[in-house]
Amino acid sequence: MEKDIIKKNVRERYGSIALAGSSDCCSPECCSGGTPVQAATLVGYDAKELESVPQASIIGASCGAPVGFANLQKGEMVVDLGSGAGIDVFLSANRVGMSGRVIGIDITEEMLDRARKNAGNNGYANVEFRKGDIEAGIPVDGNSVDAVISNCVINLTTDKVAAFREIHRILKSGGRMVISDLVADRKADSINLERWSSCIDGALAKDDYLASLKEAGFKDASVLEERQFMSGELIGGRKITSLVVRAVK
Repeated sequence: MEKDIIKKNVRERYGSIALAGSSDCCSPECCSGGTPVQAATLVGYDAKELESVPQASIIGASCGAPVGFANLQKGEMVVDLGSGAGIDVFLSANRVGMSGRVIGIDITEEMLDRARKNAGNNGYANVEFRKGDIEAGIPVDGNSVDAVISNCVINLTTDKVAAFREIHRILKSGGRMVISDLVADRKADSINLERWSSCIDGALAKDDYLASLKEAGFKDASVLEERQFMSGELIGGRKITSLVVRAVK
């Protein structure tokens, strides 16, 4: 299936989610009728910490909680890929403080608008949101970032190696990448646009995912957390697993 068609469908889906203020799925709790906050806690967010960020940034489109694994420090420069309404940007901004900075990157105008309003309405002066296609070129200088985070977004890309190479490019030497993402027990037999934009058909097999990191230049990637996420006929009969992966440049 053409990459441009997949990207267009992804933009349309997440534009609709931004306008609605919550996801209809990318998290099993949302699928079963829970609130975005319940969905966030189900995949690993701390309920108390969620109270510290704009509630409009919590839309239930996550598969993990990467900030909790990133060991962010005061003064660090952080980039969040596929930042959505800004939940992980704001959590990161609280950790790096005013001496640090967090840049959110998203391909969807509606998400960027929502995130910028959340930042402005809540006084976040140490964050910025930029439009960018993470496969084609992250709009951040090379060798400038201490940490890159991402949450259930790399699986939506059509070229994982290109995305990982861009992450590698912007990280400083010794900088780390901590990503929550979905993998599958096997490659999808066929591609369905709706399943791809729902974080399913674009999910690689775990070994292929880790191999993509190595091909992009990362060494010693490690899986910090792994849990079953979804399985069944609605997702093409595959078992989908949520991972938190860390790698260092």
